Amino acid sequence: MLITLCYLYLWARWGCRPLALVRTTVRRLLASRCSFTFCGAGAQPRGARVCLSRGGRVFCVGETQIVKWSDCCLPLACRPGDPYQLIAEASVDDFSKLGVAFMEDRLQMGNGLVPQKIISVHLHESTLKELKDQASNKQAQIIQPNPESSVEIKPEQDAMAHIGKDDSKVLGKEPKQVQDNTSGREPSGESDRGAGSVEHYHLHLSSCHECLELENSTIESVRFASAENIPDLPYDYSSSLESVADEICPKKEGRRSNITGKAPNILVYVGPDSKEALDRCQQVRAVLADCVDTDCYTVYQLQEESALRDPWLDNCLLLVIATKESIPEVLYQKVMAYLSQGGKVLGLSSSFISGGFQVTSKGTLQKTVQNLVFSRADCSEVKLSVLTSGCIYEEVPGDQLSLGKLQGHLDNEDKDRTIVQVPFGTCGGVAVLCQVHLELPPSSLIVQTQEDFDLLKSSNCRRYEVLKEILTTLGLSCEMRQVPALTPLRLLSAAEETWDPFMQWLGKHVDPEGVIQSSKLCLKFVSSCTSDIEITPSCIPVVTDSEGFSSENFNLEIYRQNLQTERLGKIILFAEVTPTTMNLLDGLMFKTPQEMGLIAIAVRQTQGQGRGRNAWLSPMGCALSTVLVSIPLRSQLGQRIPFVQHLMSLAVVEAVRSLPGYQDINLRVKWPNDIYYSDLMKLGGVLVNSTLMGETFYILIGCGVNVTNSNPTICINDLVTEYNKQQRVDLKPLRADFLIARTVTQLEKLIDTFQDKGPNGVLPLYYKYWVHSGQQVHLGSMEGPEVSIVGLDDSGFLQVHQEGSEVVTVHPDGNSFDMLKNLILPKQH
Repeated sequence: MLITLCYLYLWARWGCRPLALVRTTVRRLLASRCSFTFCGAGAQPRGARVCLSRGGRVFCVGETQIVKWSDCCLPLACRPGDPYQLIAEASVDDFSKLGVAFMEDRLQMGNGLVPQKIISVHLHESTLKELKDQASNKQAQIIQPNPESSVEIKPEQDAMAHIGKDDSKVLGKEPKQVQDNTSGREPSGESDRGAGSVEHYHLHLSSCHECLELENSTIESVRFASAENIPDLPYDYSSSLESVADEICPKKEGRRSNITGKAPNILVYVGPDSKEALDRCQQVRAVLADCVDTDCYTVYQLQEESALRDPWLDNCLLLVIATKESIPEVLYQKVMAYLSQGGKVLGLSSSFISGGFQVTSKGTLQKTVQNLVFSRADCSEVKLSVLTSGCIYEEVPGDQLSLGKLQGHLDNEDKDRTIVQVPFGTCGGVAVLCQVHLELPPSSLIVQTQEDFDLLKSSNCRRYEVLKEILTTLGLSCEMRQVPALTPLRLLSAAEETWDPFMQWLGKHVDPEGVIQSSKLCLKFVSSCTSDIEITPSCIPVVTDSEGFSSENFNLEIYRQNLQTERLGKIILFAEVTPTTMNLLDGLMFKTPQEMGLIAIAVRQTQGQGRGRNAWLSPMGCALSTVLVSIPLRSQLGQRIPFVQHLMSLAVVEAVRSLPGYQDINLRVKWPNDIYYSDLMKLGGVLVNSTLMGETFYILIGCGVNVTNSNPTICINDLVTEYNKQQRVDLKPLRADFLIARTVTQLEKLIDTFQDKGPNGVLPLYYKYWVHSGQQVHLGSMEGPEVSIVGLDDSGFLQVHQEGSEVVTVHPDGNSFDMLKNLILPKQH
């Protein structure tokens, strides 16, 4: 919703911060059913909620008031047909109210009429007098139009002229009329208005001083106007208000544009208000946020009262119905009208039906995990485990079915139909109805057993595939979000005694411009980072002043308290967003003294690295780090460098399972460098780059572990939550900073143990946690001989045993997908 520019000019000139707050609030409530008021603190409307108070003035938000057409104008005549036309008379102020209410979808007419266009027209005095005389003798007759027709309304004296490119002022003097197209339907999308498709424009006010003359006007905000030749308001919210007010810009494509022209709102209806309904709404909102870009769509709960009362149909890109309770008949008719106008509906385990289907209860399926076969739009199939609602869709005898390509049935004897796509009407309306809980995560409380949890988690990625296929079919974009902007690095210390020596070392090794250059990037050390310093993947500023450092995602004090090392992880390069932590230490690794223990930590990576050419996805919630380790060549570990990746994997698992109460969390290691939940799903990995210089290996150990990001696969806190549910305990969820510190601590202990005792010092613990005990694999290919994994050899490679043969060592064949596939025997020398 765009606030009328003159009001912004009057009230929002309080400085950058209040202006940013106002702008942010307006963005967040775009196309909502709220009005905005800027006024003195003592004059705020009753029931309004104050968003900002400053200097005796307030910015408050309240419920929008419906404007009744009959209260603002006098009906004079009508003309049946298509479009249906009405002629009415209104004052300048009342006409203003009508126009603003129309643009804000607050204009209400009688007999189900919905205005599609309001224009001003001229009437001769004789004609006007004749019409007024007729209106005084009998009320102007309003004929209920055909549902497929559209209509027009008319006139007003001393009214506002049509606002065009060359005339945007309030005009008066000569008698004029207002002509309005209306329809006998519920509000349709803007793209449906009038006889043809009408393009959408923002309203631009170029004469704000004239608006200010309307001292007590109800004009508070404008949203969209469906009128021709109205220039577009610039979409750059960062520009100054004064410059916007006087500038007419060519039309740009706004960030929130969509092919239907409707406001990008997803409305979620979960039935009457209750705690259960609120929980359902939160579940639906969470899963939608994982599927679509929340910067492009806004998800609102559609309250039952609002659903019955308000004209939401015109502001809805997608309606999600997620309640088993019966939908009130009035609302059902509204939903059907919405579909008939080209609306899109997603039913999630709801009672809503259309298109010749009925919902039938099948009690044996309720809250059970079943196998689903889902057919995509391209007719390919996805098979996955799903949680069923206990209901299925059956055809209504005698009704004609019209099915879309998206279909889903259970993989049982009856092939029970649980997902249907139902086209509706001739305007492109479509409903996709589901009786499986696509909205619920595997950790939901209604998932009853550990076995069900495992099945659902194993299918979680495919659940999102199905959801995105459905949402795409319903007209939403499920494209990947924009890559976040890179942020500067912060130089931090986990121990006071290492800070001064490192800064002294740094002063001797940077060039005159404060730069340390490596083959992969340059680090520019600065005391502070201003907005004019460019941040690129190849050149990143490092802020050395740690005073006042704070981050929502990394608590330095928690890290310090849990880092119990002599050498590792002492000096920290921290970034909110960076290309990859593996490159950050590249220019420092050969120069810094070993006791300074460098570690790079990031919240997000834009170019995360995996094994081979694999990419590592790095969403929010991962523990992402690269630690520098120096290993003497002539040492136990220096002679067995492949063991480094095993030690890091083991350190992650031990960091969790050595916590009191967490010893039974089913976190495991998979050879050679993965962290797994049981033997089912990967939730972390390790990448090792080693360089031998002289008598020392310089090793960068990168590690990424899902800690709080449940979707689309699984994370450590999922395991904690499920363990709490199954064991009726209350273990606390873990933090990424906490886990990184404990992992580095465990890594140093394991390295010291290995250097002292060799492989036998760590292998018992490794075998305790690994997933391969008794596992069968094939050599060479899937058709090769089957062998059993028995352990690791002295260098860290797998040993296998084939029946009737001896134990042999095998190596990976170099594929980057599964290192346990296509194992080969090394050449004998």
